[in-house]
Amino acid sequence: MARISGVDIPRDKRVVISLTYVYGIGKTTAQEILAAAEVSEETRVKDLTEDEIVRIRAEVANIKTEGDLRREVSLNIKRLQEIGSYRGMRHRRGLPVRGQNTRNNARTRKGPRKTVANKKK
Repeated sequence: MARISGVDIPRDKRVVISLTYVYGIGKTTAQEILAAAEVSEETRVKDLTEDEIVRIRAEVANIKTEGDLRREVSLNIKRLQEIGSYRGMRHRRGLPVRGQNTRNNARTRKGPRKTVANKKK
């Protein structure tokens, strides 16, 4: 199992998919990394040579991932809350931040229902 940016990426998947297991790397970024490292997207992780893994690690090191990125995102949210912006207030209340409808949906942000309808006797 190859470790990239402190994450064990799956061995049996293609490299382009395995890289997306690292926080901060999506499919497009993974494709750019592999193009810069001159590694085929079709290769499985278990078939990578040590040299290819080193080149991929070097490319991933140029991108903000994992702990640094998580820290930056949480600091951005904290900053919005401290300045009292609308988005900060929505974060604080656990409501959708980007203008989504909350009357019918938003279950993921609002959490489980607090009230239950009366049962007929």
